[in-house]
Amino acid sequence: MESVLEQVILRLRSAGCVFAEEEAAMLTGAAPTPEKLEELVGRRAQGEPLEQVVGYAIFCGEKIHLRPGVFVPRVRSELLVRIAAENATKNAVVVDLCCGSGALGKAVLQRVPGMALYAADSDPTAVACAKDNIGPENVFQGDLFAALPAHLKGGVNVLIANVPYVATRHIPFLPAEARDHEPREALDGGDDGLDVFRAVLKEAGTWLAPGGILLSEITEAQINTATDVVRATALHPAIHIDEDLEATVVTATALNR
Repeated sequence: MESVLEQVILRLRSAGCVFAEEEAAMLTGAAPTPEKLEELVGRRAQGEPLEQVVGYAIFCGEKIHLRPGVFVPRVRSELLVRIAAENATKNAVVVDLCCGSGALGKAVLQRVPGMALYAADSDPTAVACAKDNIGPENVFQGDLFAALPAHLKGGVNVLIANVPYVATRHIPFLPAEARDHEPREALDGGDDGLDVFRAVLKEAGTWLAPGGILLSEITEAQINTATDVVRATALHPAIHIDEDLEATVVTATALNR
């Protein structure tokens, strides 16, 4: 007779899950009852992201609590965390804009204890999720910078802006897990994928402290355009690539005034 774990593995395989064994172990570990396991396996078999089903993701070694419909942090975003941590100090003011679950800000905070972390997102579900992960005090809801306390203006040392950067025409070609189960506003960056990036750059200079840095994830195909967008402001652009992570990050640094 097949064990419960074996039955789950077979169901996941038949649903097309490539890593059925690993996923089955996570699902059985997250289900306190057979009824709950049936619910979780059913959700995963229907294509819901595993991390949303079990309620957490492991990102940069941190357990990140997730809620259904919240953007799942990607491994490639570890590059953003690394660069942010390299530019932060224990006295730094760090902002995680378009924070989603708050995974990036939390990961940087673990690497730079003592820094002041603020996070914001326009999606109320994401804001609630970020509060689960980094506490309620400094997480705000609103559109980009409008969500942040005014006293931060001109004093942000590190601004993580992991904004949506998928071109609208490419959305239908995303994996179904992202396309069908993550908020479109967390994915769709407009005609060339850089609409939200441009909106952030318009105001970033007034929020960054002298020598402060903004970081955003982009694709390699967007490097030239993103660099031009930064150059059109008073900020200095640079590109960072990690081939192992298949990650590309553009940074924009404020001049010391």
